[in-house]
Amino acid sequence: MSNSSPDPSRKRKGRKKKPTPRRKQQRPPPLYPAGGTPPQQPKRLLLRQPAAAAATRRRTKRSGKRRFEIRANRWQATTPPRGRVAWDPHPSGLGHSCLSLSLSSLIFLPPVSLRSSPLSLLLFSSPLFPVAANLPIPPSARSPIAPGGLFGHPVMDHAELTTEQVLKRDIPWESYMANKLISGTCLQLLRRYDHKPESQRGPLLDEDGPSYVRVFLNILRNISKEDTVEYVLALIDEMLAVNPKRAALFYDNSLSGEDIYDPFLRLLLKGNWFVQEKSCKILTQIISARPKMQNGIVPNGEASNSKSKLTSTQDVLRGLVDWLCSQLRNPTHPNCSVPTAMHCLATLLREQYVRALFVQADGVKLLIPLISPASTQQSIQLLYETCLCIWLLSFYDAAVDYLSTTRVMPRLVEVVKGSTKEKVVRVVIMSICNLLAKGAFAAQMIDLGLPHIVQNLKAQAWTDEDLLDALNQLEIGLKDNLKKLSSFEKYKQQVLLGHLDWSPMHKDPSFWRENINNFEENDFQILRVLMTIIDTSADTTALAVACYDLSQFLQYHPSGRIVVADLKAKDRVMKLMNHENAEVRKNALLCVQRLFLGAKYASFLQT
Repeated sequence: MSNSSPDPSRKRKGRKKKPTPRRKQQRPPPLYPAGGTPPQQPKRLLLRQPAAAAATRRRTKRSGKRRFEIRANRWQATTPPRGRVAWDPHPSGLGHSCLSLSLSSLIFLPPVSLRSSPLSLLLFSSPLFPVAANLPIPPSARSPIAPGGLFGHPVMDHAELTTEQVLKRDIPWESYMANKLISGTCLQLLRRYDHKPESQRGPLLDEDGPSYVRVFLNILRNISKEDTVEYVLALIDEMLAVNPKRAALFYDNSLSGEDIYDPFLRLLLKGNWFVQEKSCKILTQIISARPKMQNGIVPNGEASNSKSKLTSTQDVLRGLVDWLCSQLRNPTHPNCSVPTAMHCLATLLREQYVRALFVQADGVKLLIPLISPASTQQSIQLLYETCLCIWLLSFYDAAVDYLSTTRVMPRLVEVVKGSTKEKVVRVVIMSICNLLAKGAFAAQMIDLGLPHIVQNLKAQAWTDEDLLDALNQLEIGLKDNLKKLSSFEKYKQQVLLGHLDWSPMHKDPSFWRENINNFEENDFQILRVLMTIIDTSADTTALAVACYDLSQFLQYHPSGRIVVADLKAKDRVMKLMNHENAEVRKNALLCVQRLFLGAKYASFLQT
């Protein structure tokens, strides 16, 4: 055999390789069900931080594809059929939808926000979903998205939370201790107290109540997680609701170095509505239960010789009153802000200092629109607490002076006439009794027919003894004032309120002869108010009566021309001589005649 080497120039024979056919590119699956209509506007897929943090990438053993299923704020990772985008009915049966995505490659950004703001989850899957954050939602799933919810799935709003719902949460106290946010002692106390019935919590608070108060305050001061803050506030609110006397636990001597007001005042200004409402109610109960100064200890546990600066009671009351007034002006919650504010004011206004703060904050006028006959139970309670605030303010002179310039009395009378709720009638009658002693209200009560209303109320079968006593007291007071009330007092009331009309006293000569010297009171106050009406009023009747009364003063007062000239009334009255109303022109002319010619000659010309 001869050994021959292969010729490298010769090509190796072999089977020709066939070209691989190109696979037909599949069309992307639809983003909405068959027969559906694409939405006009895309909606952004939003996830809150807890849901986004729970959405971790997982690969199944059988396939390298991932499926993320969004149900409310939960993610589930399973293996779906290839290339499927499905809309599945929500398991609750409420008709809400959840989105199932099956993507060949899914990348999402990890959460960067730890708390309040929603986290936009950006989904990228080329080429099917270049930007899945603007993922269209089919019409069947289009429903209003509640705050914190996804695709119309109802998520409990903070304003609708109740204490019972919040107390069902499980708070990770152990993780807080691991992060040194609470101590081991706090953890032991919380384990003994948390999720226990009142029959077990009561003895714990009786035995070591101040320790639990310190734990709650430390949590509110050191932990800012919203769910935990809401939970602790719910615990305190429930503790005080069962026994309001437990508010005294905050003033125990062992808490003398604690600032018991600051955590609630801070949450009152920057929390959500549930946090604000609970903080307001708790702070109201705590500060109303504070003891008087004893042994150099002032409220809020600060010793008089202490160098530490704690929130003073005056600052807390001022901040609380300002917040309550702001809720009455611009409610944060459309249904809860005003009732909550009135409930707290009905407790705080028992203090004289709070009444002064409320008047300074211009809060009295905010109560007047709330005084109207009510029908529903909620509106009846709101009306009762509003009238209770009026009764408390009737003990403060500055508030009464302000009330005399408003239409509070006609509104109170309307409530008495239209209300059948005994507690509402009682507090209104007691308020009227307090206001009766003020001179600005007696004539107004008689003009509104209050004596007859009191007679009708006494004929009804009331069971409240305080109401019956108040009705008897009011009846006697009205009779005494009716005897003492002269026609000049009625006239003065009309002028001060600006409600001038042609009542008989204006053209009664005996009225002017008998009461002309009364016009000199308070440096001719009545004349000055008449000049203000002439300058500012748009009511033709009031203008005509004011000019006529001024002319009557010129006629009956011996120094009338000098007094009126000092008030610079000539030019102001002469402007009305060109008024479009004939009655105004007539009485303005009469006033100018008596001012220039004197009463004797002006009367001669008039005849």
